[in-house]
Amino acid sequence: MNRPGTKAPGAVAFGVRWLRAGLAVTLLAGTAACGTLAERRDDALAAADRFERALEAGQQGPLCAALAPGTREEVEESAGRPCEQALDRQELPAAGAVRHVDLYGDQARAVLEHDTLFLARFPAGWMVTAAGCEPRPEQPYQCAVKGR
Repeated sequence: MNRPGTKAPGAVAFGVRWLRAGLAVTLLAGTAACGTLAERRDDALAAADRFERALEAGQQGPLCAALAPGTREEVEESAGRPCEQALDRQELPAAGAVRHVDLYGDQARAVLEHDTLFLARFPAGWMVTAAGCEPRPEQPYQCAVKGR
Protein backbone atom coordinates (compact mmCIF):
# COMPACT_ATOMS: atom_id res chain seq x y z
CA MET A 1 0.00 0.00 0.00
CA ASN A 2 1.31 3.46 -0.89
CA ARG A 3 1.76 6.14 1.69
CA PRO A 4 -0.29 9.32 1.18
CA GLY A 5 1.46 11.70 -1.22
CA THR A 6 3.44 8.99 -3.01
CA LYS A 7 2.77 7.41 -6.36
CA ALA A 8 2.69 3.77 -7.23
CA PRO A 9 5.88 2.56 -8.97
CA GLY A 10 3.93 2.02 -12.21
CA ALA A 11 2.68 5.62 -12.17
CA VAL A 12 6.23 6.93 -11.77
CA ALA A 13 7.48 4.79 -14.67
CA PHE A 14 4.53 5.93 -16.79
CA GLY A 15 5.35 9.60 -15.99
CA VAL A 16 9.01 9.11 -16.87
CA ARG A 17 8.05 7.55 -20.23
CA TRP A 18 5.82 10.55 -21.02
CA LEU A 19 8.59 12.95 -19.99
CA ARG A 20 11.06 11.16 -22.26
CA ALA A 21 8.57 11.13 -25.15
CA GLY A 22 7.86 14.83 -24.68
CA LEU A 23 11.57 15.63 -24.60
CA ALA A 24 12.17 13.61 -27.78
CA VAL A 25 9.35 15.43 -29.59
CA THR A 26 10.69 18.80 -28.42
CA LEU A 27 14.21 17.95 -29.61
CA LEU A 28 12.99 16.71 -32.98
CA ALA A 29 10.84 19.80 -33.49
CA GLY A 30 13.76 22.06 -32.60
CA THR A 31 16.05 20.22 -34.98
CA ALA A 32 13.51 20.34 -37.80
CA ALA A 33 13.00 24.07 -37.29
CA CYS A 34 16.74 24.67 -37.54
CA GLY A 35 17.19 22.66 -40.74
CA THR A 36 19.93 20.23 -41.51
CA LEU A 37 23.56 21.22 -41.49
CA ALA A 38 23.64 21.12 -45.29
CA GLU A 39 20.52 23.32 -45.54
CA ARG A 40 21.93 25.88 -43.12
CA ARG A 41 25.26 25.90 -44.97
CA ASP A 42 23.48 26.36 -48.32
CA ASP A 43 21.39 29.21 -46.89
CA ALA A 44 24.47 30.96 -45.48
CA LEU A 45 26.28 30.44 -48.79
CA ALA A 46 23.34 31.96 -50.69
CA ALA A 47 23.31 35.00 -48.37
CA ALA A 48 27.06 35.54 -48.87
CA ASP A 49 26.63 35.19 -52.62
CA ARG A 50 23.75 37.72 -52.69
CA PHE A 51 25.85 40.17 -50.70
CA GLU A 52 28.79 39.83 -53.08
CA ARG A 53 26.60 40.14 -56.20
CA ALA A 54 25.05 43.34 -54.82
CA LEU A 55 28.54 44.66 -54.03
CA GLU A 56 29.83 43.91 -57.53
CA ALA A 57 26.77 45.55 -59.11
CA GLY A 58 27.03 48.64 -56.88
CA GLN A 59 23.50 48.06 -55.55
CA GLN A 60 23.62 49.82 -52.20
CA GLY A 61 20.00 49.06 -51.23
CA PRO A 62 20.32 45.25 -51.43
CA LEU A 63 23.77 45.50 -49.87
CA CYS A 64 22.39 47.32 -46.82
CA ALA A 65 19.39 44.98 -46.65
CA ALA A 66 21.83 42.05 -46.38
CA LEU A 67 23.46 43.52 -43.26
CA ALA A 68 22.47 42.40 -39.78
CA PRO A 69 20.61 45.12 -37.84
CA GLY A 70 23.52 45.86 -35.47
CA THR A 71 25.97 46.04 -38.35
CA ARG A 72 23.76 48.41 -40.32
CA GLU A 73 23.35 50.64 -37.25
CA GLU A 74 27.10 50.74 -36.69
CA VAL A 75 27.77 51.59 -40.35
CA GLU A 76 25.26 54.46 -40.22
CA GLU A 77 26.43 55.80 -36.86
CA SER A 78 30.12 55.65 -37.78
CA ALA A 79 29.57 57.51 -41.05
CA GLY A 80 26.81 59.82 -39.83
CA ARG A 81 24.90 58.93 -42.99
CA PRO A 82 22.26 56.46 -44.16
CA CYS A 83 23.62 53.00 -44.89
CA GLU A 84 23.39 53.36 -48.67
CA GLN A 85 25.60 56.47 -48.60
CA ALA A 86 27.94 55.09 -45.96
CA LEU A 87 28.62 51.83 -47.82
CA ASP A 88 29.15 53.71 -51.06
CA ARG A 89 32.24 55.23 -49.42
CA GLN A 90 33.57 51.96 -47.97
CA GLU A 91 36.47 50.26 -49.63
CA LEU A 92 35.06 46.75 -49.73
CA PRO A 93 36.99 44.43 -52.03
CA ALA A 94 35.47 42.62 -54.97
CA ALA A 95 35.62 39.30 -53.20
CA GLY A 96 35.10 36.77 -55.96
CA ALA A 97 33.56 33.34 -55.55
CA VAL A 98 32.84 31.70 -52.21
CA ARG A 99 35.47 29.06 -51.45
CA HIS A 100 33.78 27.55 -48.40
CA VAL A 101 31.41 28.24 -45.53
CA ASP A 102 32.04 27.16 -41.93
CA LEU A 103 29.06 26.95 -39.57
CA TYR A 104 29.14 27.50 -35.83
CA GLY A 105 25.54 27.12 -34.65
CA ASP A 106 23.73 30.25 -35.85
CA GLN A 107 26.99 31.90 -36.94
CA ALA A 108 28.91 31.37 -40.17
CA ARG A 109 32.16 32.37 -41.82
CA ALA A 110 32.20 32.57 -45.61
CA VAL A 111 35.71 32.52 -47.06
CA LEU A 112 35.81 34.02 -50.54
CA GLU A 113 38.66 34.44 -52.99
CA HIS A 114 39.55 37.96 -51.77
CA ASP A 115 37.47 38.53 -48.64
CA THR A 116 35.92 36.86 -45.61
CA LEU A 117 32.35 37.52 -44.49
CA PHE A 118 30.80 36.69 -41.15
CA LEU A 119 27.08 35.96 -40.99
CA ALA A 120 24.44 35.24 -38.38
CA ARG A 121 21.07 33.59 -38.71
CA PHE A 122 18.06 35.75 -37.83
CA PRO A 123 14.33 34.97 -38.11
CA ALA A 124 14.43 36.63 -41.55
CA GLY A 125 17.39 34.47 -42.63
CA TRP A 126 21.18 34.76 -42.78
CA MET A 127 22.57 38.29 -42.64
CA VAL A 128 26.10 39.70 -42.88
CA THR A 129 27.56 40.80 -39.55
CA ALA A 130 31.01 41.72 -40.89
CA ALA A 131 32.59 42.19 -44.32
CA GLY A 132 35.91 43.23 -45.77
CA CYS A 133 37.62 41.01 -43.19
CA GLU A 134 41.28 40.09 -43.30
CA PRO A 135 42.89 37.49 -41.07
CA ARG A 136 45.72 38.57 -38.76
CA PRO A 137 48.25 36.27 -37.13
CA GLU A 138 47.06 35.24 -33.66
CA GLN A 139 44.49 38.05 -33.53
CA PRO A 140 40.84 38.45 -34.52
CA TYR A 141 40.02 39.37 -38.10
CA GLN A 142 40.24 43.05 -39.04
CA CYS A 143 36.96 43.99 -40.74
CA ALA A 144 36.08 47.13 -42.69
CA VAL A 145 32.35 46.72 -41.98
CA LYS A 146 31.25 45.27 -38.66
CA GLY A 147 28.59 45.54 -36.02
CA ARG A 148 28.80 45.97 -32.30
